[in-house]
Order: sequence, then C-alpha cells, then structure tokens
Amino acid sequence: MEVLRQARDQFAELTGLTVESVSSFGQTEAGWTLEVEVLELERVPDTMSLLASYQVEIDSQGQLAGYRRVRRYERGRADVRGSGGR
Repeated sequence: MEVLRQARDQFAELTGLTVESVSSFGQTEAGWTLEVEVLELERVPDTMSLLASYQVEIDSQGQLAGYRRVRRYERGRADVRGSGGR
C-alpha cells in the first residue's frame, strides 16, 4: 500500500494532476505498473468533465520511472474498450 501512496504522490507532484483512483496495479520484473484515473478538465455538469487514465511505472525502490496517458474520456461515458462499440 505504501508503494501505491508514494506513486500517487509522485505522479501528482510531477504532473499537477490529482489522482482520483488507482484502477489497476501489478508487479513487474523492474518494480510496479499502475493505471491511475485523473481529472484533466473540470466541466459543468460534472458528468461532462474529462478524465484520463495514465499508465505509471514505479521502480523496485518505489520511485516514479515513467508514465503515459493511455486514454481520455468524459466522466459520464461508459467504458466501451474491448466491446467493439464506439
């Protein structure tokens, strides 16, 4: 749990974005990989706000090694990845 907290804090400090949740994580040979959800653009109504998923890589010492945005979506939209829909 401490690794997850450190990763969230380091990511937030580096990007200026607040992590809303950690949607997945797993251990790798080099450390950890996480997918975090962040609020990128707040809109009214809130269901139109833009969220993004970032893949975050953490080394074996718990330090941020890299990140990349993997998708961006409106808060009110259902996730259709893998369903073949648009």
